[in-house]
Amino acid sequence: MPRLTPLAFAVVTALAAFSVHSAPMPTPDPAAGARPSKQTLATIEVVGTRVAPDAAEGSAAILDQSVIVSSRALTVNEVLRKVPGVTVRDEEGFGLRPNIGIRGSNPTRSTKVLLLEDGLPAMYAPYGDNASYYHAPIQRYDRIEVLKGAGLLRFGPQTITGAINYITPTPPEEFAGHLQLSAGTRGFGALHASLGGNNLLVDLGHKQGDGARDNTHLKQTDLFAKYQWQVSDTHALTFRANALQEESEVGYSGITDAEYRNFGAQYYPFENDLFDIRHTAFSASHAWTPRDGMQLLTSAYYSEFLRDWWRQSSTTSDTQCGTAYRDARYRGERVNPALCNSAQGRLRNYYTWGVDSRLSFNTNAFGGKGSSEVGLRWHEEDQLRYQVNGTSPAARSGVFVENNLRTAQALSGFATTTFDFGSVQLTPSLRREQIDFGRRNRLPGGAAGSDVVGETTWGLGLDWSLSDTLVAYASAHEGFAPPRVEDLIASNGLSTTVNAEKSLNVEAGLRARWNGIDIETTVFRNAFDNQLVVGSIAGGTTPLAQGETEYAGLEFAAGVNRNALQSRDGEFYANLAVTWLPTADQNTVLRRVDNGQAANGSVAGNRLPYAADLSTTFRVGYVQGAWDASVEVQQTGRQWADFANTRHPLVNGDGQVGQLDSYAVWNATLNYEPDLLGWSGYVAIKNLTDREYIVDRTRGILFGNPRQIVLGARYAW
Repeated sequence: MPRLTPLAFAVVTALAAFSVHSAPMPTPDPAAGARPSKQTLATIEVVGTRVAPDAAEGSAAILDQSVIVSSRALTVNEVLRKVPGVTVRDEEGFGLRPNIGIRGSNPTRSTKVLLLEDGLPAMYAPYGDNASYYHAPIQRYDRIEVLKGAGLLRFGPQTITGAINYITPTPPEEFAGHLQLSAGTRGFGALHASLGGNNLLVDLGHKQGDGARDNTHLKQTDLFAKYQWQVSDTHALTFRANALQEESEVGYSGITDAEYRNFGAQYYPFENDLFDIRHTAFSASHAWTPRDGMQLLTSAYYSEFLRDWWRQSSTTSDTQCGTAYRDARYRGERVNPALCNSAQGRLRNYYTWGVDSRLSFNTNAFGGKGSSEVGLRWHEEDQLRYQVNGTSPAARSGVFVENNLRTAQALSGFATTTFDFGSVQLTPSLRREQIDFGRRNRLPGGAAGSDVVGETTWGLGLDWSLSDTLVAYASAHEGFAPPRVEDLIASNGLSTTVNAEKSLNVEAGLRARWNGIDIETTVFRNAFDNQLVVGSIAGGTTPLAQGETEYAGLEFAAGVNRNALQSRDGEFYANLAVTWLPTADQNTVLRRVDNGQAANGSVAGNRLPYAADLSTTFRVGYVQGAWDASVEVQQTGRQWADFANTRHPLVNGDGQVGQLDSYAVWNATLNYEPDLLGWSGYVAIKNLTDREYIVDRTRGILFGNPRQIVLGARYAW
């Protein structure tokens, strides 16, 4: 029997239940926030231009430019914390390496989240190595969509916790643009410029400054271009191109508990570490609308991600510089990296390309109107992974000790249909993933191996309009995430006992809107038959393990006077996002894949690491004419750093265990936007009270960002 029979079955099941008829597409309502169709013909949207009560995709959120600009967010971390269910951890101080988790998932390197840009893969290896080591400037995006329900099955392959889709701006027809300059403490400087006209947009962003600790200097430049062409009434094209470069002096390891006691939170001795990346990406999308109610959208994409990270220590327990050097760090003695005649280059080249095609059409089913969508995607990845060991503190060449080629070829498809019964909408979905993995050691005498992973998953979404202002929704779906190539295929070319991640995700909620007040509350439960827990990701010392886990909790979001920033009539506005996660349990002992032993002291019933019990973001502001002032608090609850739930760190330990206390960070912003030939300005204070707090112990202790003050001026035309 052909391997893709489940995919064919999925498509037939979704389409055979009804007959297809031509039906007029609803006319977009500009007052409701929808855009003219010609501006969105060749763009894939996860949620849409607004959180519509009839979306039938479960819980969803949109962060638009008014939120990003008014709060003067410097990083994606600040922005995403405004969405309930989303946790984001700081790392280097600029948000260049996002650590995003959804509904309790470990945020390390965002490995459990699906990241998209205009609906296309934003990660350089979403199948074979779903880890994030870069992020484009947040100012480049028009809005951010967050989806956590059964609608995830329209995308993939990570369909467990949620998807984040970054939507790029629509190029203007008339000549327009802006220039913004910012400067602040910790050597911060930034430029953001955008210029567009005749359906072409060019966006340039640059920022640089000192990070959150000693010997950390960051510099990133991003160039993006987008062109849209309405070829005819039925055909439209969109082209995108992006080039991003980063050259930063930034380390990988944290610090030990003794180093923290003796030298403080900003101590970091490794001044020779260097991080260098080059990222380029291209995509082209074609939309064909042969008749009202039907559209075929096809996108081709390609990206290169070249990353060189030279470092003298990957974790606090690293013995690259010798055991005496490591033990001195354990004791809290000051070390001199210049005396360590070693530097390791972890060099990575990723090449990703694919074609995504999806057909949407209106339907008549059971006497009512509905809509359907089916899609196919072919996706390929090549990973070239090298390790070069140098023999001097600042070496940038040396002996190759790793030369690996890791590949992934994936064919996926989905089918989804919305049955519209008036006040009730029902949306069943099916998705099929078929992935061929390969690994080859290209050093002399190296081994090679391959393996195949396939899975068919289902989803069901329900929306019930109880009134014009109240909607109930629910969804359930099977989640799936493939293992990394290196986890599935060992260095000897043999397949391991690791399995793909599988879960059953259910949620139910209410969405209300009346008199300028928006409220949404959701209860959820994600139960894993098998979850792969953090192993070698990001240099941690815990071996890869797997087992049964469970996450359950409640999300709550509220907004007051959401139009205040547009009307500017002297009003208060407020937004609240709360995530309560009482359950984040190891239902079974999490066992190491290599030897079957409990991972890092795992015990059934213990709480999973880096799953905060309560997270809250609250922002309140007042806008009057040209002035907009706000204050915000982002609170994160306590967390564990290891599977054994070690409460207190060792006196002279490696800094990788111990409870992380809860903390709250205050931000304040003042915007001034007079009617003065396009000029505006702002002042923002991040971490107003200069709170010192631990955010991570994966590779040793890392701290959150210290206080930062930023001034900015903007001119738009």
